[in-house]
Amino acid sequence: MGEVIVDWNTPVKQKPAAILFDLDGTLLDTLADLANATNWMLEQLGCPPHPMAAYRHMVGDGARNLCIRALPPNRQHLLEDAIRIFRERYNEHCFDLTTPYPGVAEMTAKLHAAGYKLAVLSNKPDDFTKKTIAHYFKPSPFDRVRGQLAGGPLKPDPAGALNIAAELAIPPAQWLYLGDTNTDMRTARAAGMFPVGVLWGFRDRDELLASGAQELIARPDEVWRLL
Repeated sequence: MGEVIVDWNTPVKQKPAAILFDLDGTLLDTLADLANATNWMLEQLGCPPHPMAAYRHMVGDGARNLCIRALPPNRQHLLEDAIRIFRERYNEHCFDLTTPYPGVAEMTAKLHAAGYKLAVLSNKPDDFTKKTIAHYFKPSPFDRVRGQLAGGPLKPDPAGALNIAAELAIPPAQWLYLGDTNTDMRTARAAGMFPVGVLWGFRDRDELLASGAQELIARPDEVWRLL
């Protein structure tokens, strides 16, 4: 395999041994189900809905932040009800329209077969993250699947990424981190991993570059040029 130059404060030459993936917008296109569940919640609370495209900039930082962003400023006092209604609706309809992005299943299976360690880190709750991966990836190519643990921090806090790296005994500098938002790029940099922005997700190249992406890929199979 080739070598990747990891250019943060001090250039470090490392050979990647593992890849950490974000979930929503990176492995799975979840936007329609998230938007539908949020608009359902807004309807129940007598609030106006948002167009689906608007949710590209609302999702990615957990259910609480999604509901804060979706609720009108003068209805923020309904936040706890909003979170409850959203979660109930999304849990019942999370697999209605969600699909893996084209080429993702093939890419992860090929990486796994080549001996790379693979992991998933999401801001969704841990049990739900595991349920989602089990539903769409059979058999799972992932060595670790981790969502938000009770009381634990959300990304961009690097704790989840660093815990996964420690559990698999692979130094952070030997990880590629693939994600589609500024939250992912900030998490990768904070963890000392190599931040790779994916262009098929919810955000654009300008956001990814501005938040620290060292590489951008437009198709899942392009990950091989980084290896």
